[in-house]
Amino acid sequence: MMDPATICVLANPKSGRNSRDRDAIARAMAVFGPRATLRQWRVGDDLDATVAALVAEGFGTIVAAGGDGTVTGVAHALLGTQVALGVLPLGTFNFFARGLGLPEDPEGAAQAILTGQIRRISVGTVNGQLFLNNASLGIYPRILQAREDSYARWGRSRLLAYWTVLKTLVRYQAARRVIVTVEGQTRNLRSPLIFVARSAYQLQRFGLTGAQAISDDRFAVFIALGGTRWHLLKLALHLALGRVIPGEDVEVLYTRQMQVRTTKRRPNVAFDGEKRRMLAPLSFEIQPDALSIILPAEKVAP
Repeated sequence: MMDPATICVLANPKSGRNSRDRDAIARAMAVFGPRATLRQWRVGDDLDATVAALVAEGFGTIVAAGGDGTVTGVAHALLGTQVALGVLPLGTFNFFARGLGLPEDPEGAAQAILTGQIRRISVGTVNGQLFLNNASLGIYPRILQAREDSYARWGRSRLLAYWTVLKTLVRYQAARRVIVTVEGQTRNLRSPLIFVARSAYQLQRFGLTGAQAISDDRFAVFIALGGTRWHLLKLALHLALGRVIPGEDVEVLYTRQMQVRTTKRRPNVAFDGEKRRMLAPLSFEIQPDALSIILPAEKVAP
C-alpha cells in the first residue's frame, strides 16, 4: 500500500471548473485520504517548473488529474526522474489510462494507484517532447484544431470529436511531400498523414497491427497512402470499422528511430491531443526505461 503522504494530485487548470470534474477530484481525494495533497496549476504556468517544484518538495508520486494531454505534460516533466506517475482519468478518451487498465471512475482509479506497483517504461519522443499514445503530422493537427474550436463552442464530447474528424476530411485539400529516413534508408513520399504510435491499446481499439512492436519498445508508424480526399475518407471509414488494409490504406513501419523532413521549416506536430510547431527535421526516438508509472496490481506480471 502506497503512503498517501507521498502523493500529490496535480489537476489540469480546466479540471474543477465543471461539477463533474470537481466531484471526480473530490471523490478521488476521499479515497487517498487527508494526508494526500491536491494542487492545481493555472493557465500560463510552466508545467515543467510546477512538477519540478513538487519533486523538490519530496513527493514520490505525482498523480496527473485530467485527460491525455495533461498526463503527457506531467510525464514529460518527470522524464528521467525516479518519481512515479499516477493517472486520474478526467478526459474525453483517456487512452493512456485505459491502456494501463485503470478504472475510469475516480474511486477505482485512486484505489488502483494506492495499491498499485511502480514500473519503469520506455516512451517515445519527437524532438525531445515525450508522447505516450501517438504523435503525428499532416492532417491530424488540423483535426485537433477543429476539435478545440468545436469544444470551445459546444463543450466536450466524443460524438463532437468524431464529427470534427469528418468535417476536416471533407475540407481537405492536398497531400504534402515528406522525406522519411528509417534505419539509414531515405524515401521521398507524398502523404496526408504520418502517424507514429506508442499505445498498443489504441492500436487494438482501431484494429491496427503493431501491438507486438510496442511491446518490443519500437514505434508502429503508419503512413497514409494516396493523397486525395477520397483516400482519406476511405481510411477514416476503415478505421471506424477496424478494417485498415496495410499496403492499400497505409504503409506500416516498425522502428526505434525515425527522421522526417517536410516542406515546412516548422511543421505542426500533434502529440497525445496537443499540438505544437516544431523545427524540422523531426526526430522520433525511443527513450528506454525513462519513466516510472503506477500500474494496477493485477496488471503487473508476477
